[in-house]
Amino acid sequence: MATKEKRFSYHWGSGVVAEEAQVQGPYHVPTLQLLKYTEGDAAGSMSVRFCHYSHRGGFQRSPLIMGPEEMNAMRDALEETPELLELLRCMVGS
Repeated sequence: MATKEKRFSYHWGSGVVAEEAQVQGPYHVPTLQLLKYTEGDAAGSMSVRFCHYSHRGGFQRSPLIMGPEEMNAMRDALEETPELLELLRCMVGS
């Protein structure tokens, strides 16, 4: 069964979630997403979204909070998302 493509939309553009790293936390599912804009003013650009989902799979509209255990697990999950990992490395300088 094919995985359904995740889409997003903001006032400045919309597109697809090209890569996603997730970990199961005790309270929520911390998630980092590589957003690729395909339409609107931002078409052709990329962004990183720091977000989280409920354990039932619902997108949460509140800040992402991660503890040390979740950060360690996220580091491992990012190994499966090469473009997202590269953008995050630009942010931290390594």
